[in-house]
Amino acid sequence: MFDMFQILIAVTTGIALSNLALLLLTKNQRESLFGWILTSPRGRRASTSKTPPRSLSPETKLPNNGPSPVAYKDIFPPSSRETLAEAAATLPLAQKEKLKGAEVNETEFKKNIIPWTANYLECGPSTYTPMEISIEEVKALGDFPNYAELSGVSLPDEYKEFDIEKAKPRPYRPFRWAYHQTMSLTKLETNWWLELESDYKARIAQRQTLFSQHGKQILDHLPGSELACKELMEMALQFLCARYPPYFSLTHTESKGDVFHNRILKTETVISSMHPLHVLLYNVPEDFAIMLRNPDDGSYYFRAGVICSSIGWNVNTKLGLQLKEIHAPIPDYKEKMEFSMDRYFSKLPPSRPIQRGSWGLEIDTPLFIPPSSPLEAERQTQNPSLPLSRIHLRVDWQTLRRLPLSGAIVFNFKALFTPVTEFRDEPYVPALVAKVLKEGKEGLMRYKGTWHVEHVALPALEEWAGEQVREGKVEEGWEERTLKESPWFPGWEEKWHRQQGF
Repeated sequence: MFDMFQILIAVTTGIALSNLALLLLTKNQRESLFGWILTSPRGRRASTSKTPPRSLSPETKLPNNGPSPVAYKDIFPPSSRETLAEAAATLPLAQKEKLKGAEVNETEFKKNIIPWTANYLECGPSTYTPMEISIEEVKALGDFPNYAELSGVSLPDEYKEFDIEKAKPRPYRPFRWAYHQTMSLTKLETNWWLELESDYKARIAQRQTLFSQHGKQILDHLPGSELACKELMEMALQFLCARYPPYFSLTHTESKGDVFHNRILKTETVISSMHPLHVLLYNVPEDFAIMLRNPDDGSYYFRAGVICSSIGWNVNTKLGLQLKEIHAPIPDYKEKMEFSMDRYFSKLPPSRPIQRGSWGLEIDTPLFIPPSSPLEAERQTQNPSLPLSRIHLRVDWQTLRRLPLSGAIVFNFKALFTPVTEFRDEPYVPALVAKVLKEGKEGLMRYKGTWHVEHVALPALEEWAGEQVREGKVEEGWEERTLKESPWFPGWEEKWHRQQGF
């Protein structure tokens, strides 16, 4: 089943190893493994803006020999202070003068952390975000500041070959064997943070319809998320304008302020006229979940989001929950995952966004299945008359990053559907998927939720696997394993280009 549980667990456990793995390492090995996110003695690490690209309470009882409990209240994310000067290089002198020096008094900083339910616009100038940036400085930077400098993540290159009428998603095939919770993360490809395809108009219309039907099940935000929502929206629009300049642009006028021009939809969005999440809903066909640090305990909570592609849950059922509360139903979460996830969230720098994919098999292309939907019941049975043509691979391609001003952590994810019949000419893919379906760990496969289509998909996959061996596309006796091309397959670019008419 695709849900927020899967996304959060897979993203974080991939990079922060399970407690069992940690126990097998020496202290020095563990420190080396996590060196890129270790904090300094004062509880934070200096920003690495030039580097490209849940909380355990003291009383928590850990497994024998497990990691010691950590109090995250005094552990802050890597500071963004050193990026301010370069980010503000083009600002008027009056605004530059409002920026403080490279260092701030640590006592003053901790004493004046912004309350997590407070709107930053209503806070005093000497209030600080968790990133050691004062509210006066946030306001001095203005709207649409230089997020590339602030985050250490460059803007994308222009995609000159892009044609919205022909564009297809890259054929993600994030299949792994052996299939278990292990490292499956890579550094974000900055050119591909937000991808557009030929179904852009239809997908935006679908998302708007879902919001009109389901309201806060799709989009909602809690007090204190104002800065993070604005920051995310501005970063997303800056990305679109840099990546797809023939289709998107930003202008500023005295009468309207900032205006986003969408030449695909032939719309103009006056930024100040609506909430930032609505700007995203109307222009960006991806889902976003914003997690904010609670200064009372240092833990991260789901505080705002626009999510149209959830199955079995929705924004309304999860909003306001701490990570460990969201994960409460997950087997072994507390014993094996909680410490690693809390640690990772506390130390992720803005300069190190990551990406990964999770997958499942679905009947047709269901985007949003709320709890108690009739479609949910369909996923609990095997229809003997189900045609192969209705079975689709669903990939949720996901990224995770920290925002440089608010310090929020943002998940964004996008559901991509592909008929499984596409696997037939993709070397090694049928055999690899069949291996996972037949021999994957029972608990993980039950959680993935592919059973309702396996009776039809598996025989076809086995047939295609044999066919590929007979045709010489796969060597005889090949042992199933994660492909070196993962998350793709040999020859994927040629196929992808051909489908777009390159």
